[in-house]
Amino acid sequence: MNTEILDILIVGAGPIGIACGIEAKKANLSHLIVEKGVLANSVYHFPTHMTFFSTSELLEIGNIPFLSHYAKPTRQEALEYFRRVIQHFDLNINLQEKVEEVNKNFGGLFKVTTSKTTYYAHNVVFATGFFDQPRLLNIKGEQLPKVKHYYDDPHLYINQKVLIVGAGNSACGIALELYRKGIDVTMAVRKPHIKPTVKYWIKPDLENRIKSGEIKAYFGTTVQEIKVDTVLLKTAQGLVEIENDAVLAMTGYKPNFELLQKAGIWLLSNGHKTPSHNPKTLETNVEGLYVAGVISAGLETNRLFIENTRVHASQIVSNILEKKATI
Repeated sequence: MNTEILDILIVGAGPIGIACGIEAKKANLSHLIVEKGVLANSVYHFPTHMTFFSTSELLEIGNIPFLSHYAKPTRQEALEYFRRVIQHFDLNINLQEKVEEVNKNFGGLFKVTTSKTTYYAHNVVFATGFFDQPRLLNIKGEQLPKVKHYYDDPHLYINQKVLIVGAGNSACGIALELYRKGIDVTMAVRKPHIKPTVKYWIKPDLENRIKSGEIKAYFGTTVQEIKVDTVLLKTAQGLVEIENDAVLAMTGYKPNFELLQKAGIWLLSNGHKTPSHNPKTLETNVEGLYVAGVISAGLETNRLFIENTRVHASQIVSNILEKKATI
């Protein structure tokens, strides 16, 4: 147990969590960032050769220039950038340490219990993003080693029969990448068509590959069971069993709402489970408890990104300083 009382404890060492740490350090507030995985854990789990849709300037934090070879940086460049940023500011970060519970006690302090120890803080910031927990299929065989909810590198699937579950941007982009590496790709799509929100340069390309039979697709289909060498699909025409070596379940992700609720944060019944908060200060219904980054939008993940939530860090720290000045 740590006896020091921190000014701010930040949950999550992604870009916005790092930005909060930078603002705390600039304001001479004692801080600690606690991350369950590696630095920039969400970015780390992006596909190995992914390129951001945003330019490097829009991803900059702490006024540290983000230099990349091209206008839109790669995943590897981003990981290197965030590493340099935390070292430049000498931020206090504990990695591979999971926050399990956040409770506010009668003295007004937050007790933060992790997988390793306990901390106490005057303020806590949840900057956990939405790329936290995969949406599980909840079917038999999902625990098999051949099933993944994160996509990394096409080389792993050379000479294999791969089933991709889903029809969003990630699923469709992965299907095309694997196809172009000569991999046998099949898609299981719950809807009768590819999502209309799929990016304009991906959707027609994929639809043409499906139409030509180069990529097989079962529409109006769910996965019934995953077996060692096959997958059982429930289609509109009945059950179909196909040969299979690997399953990529690109069914999306969800924030860790349970952790927020256990801390006392209300989730609005607006269909998005938006954490209750003041949009100007990012403070939730629990005084001293804040949400930062895309987590503040709940399930409405297409509204907030790194580039338009970087300002959350300064909003939160400014509010904390204002409250300290009145004490």
